[in-house]
Amino acid sequence: MPGEGQRLRRRKFLELSAAAATAAGLSSCGRSGGGPYWRFFSASEAAAVTAICARIIPADDYPSAAEAGVPRFLDRQLVGHYRKHQEAYRQGLRAVEEASRARHQKSFAALSEEEQDEILREIEEKQAEFFAMIRNHIMQGYYGDPRHGGNREAVSWKMLGLPNPPVRGRLPYERRSA
Repeated sequence: MPGEGQRLRRRKFLELSAAAATAAGLSSCGRSGGGPYWRFFSASEAAAVTAICARIIPADDYPSAAEAGVPRFLDRQLVGHYRKHQEAYRQGLRAVEEASRARHQKSFAALSEEEQDEILREIEEKQAEFFAMIRNHIMQGYYGDPRHGGNREAVSWKMLGLPNPPVRGRLPYERRSA
């Protein structure tokens, strides 16, 4: 009977759809905020970027760039708007690690703050273009709109005494003047 075969196929389809939806949901469980998931950076690059962020904008009465989510901002942007800078980041971070290991036999993230500052001064001198770029991107992540992944909880805006900015564009109740 055609109706029974159709129902079995439909039932099987629904079972498989439910299983696929569950599997898709479970596959992303470890990928949400705070977990080990990085879209662009390797784990060692992420550790170096986090340390660089903490040295470019260190904590004082307010959180550091690292604490404000700037490493995630950079990672997110490097698979989006900053995509054209991917190779520069790979090469620049490699230079940071090579300088750290040559001078201190440790990864950049494992160095003391003073040693990290020493390496960053060297990178600023020898890799000026990379240093200027990452410093600029860190500033964008720290002072920019939190919706882009940095400036967690608008910490830099609070530091500067700024209110959260209003929604850009026309609000529904605004009327255009003719």
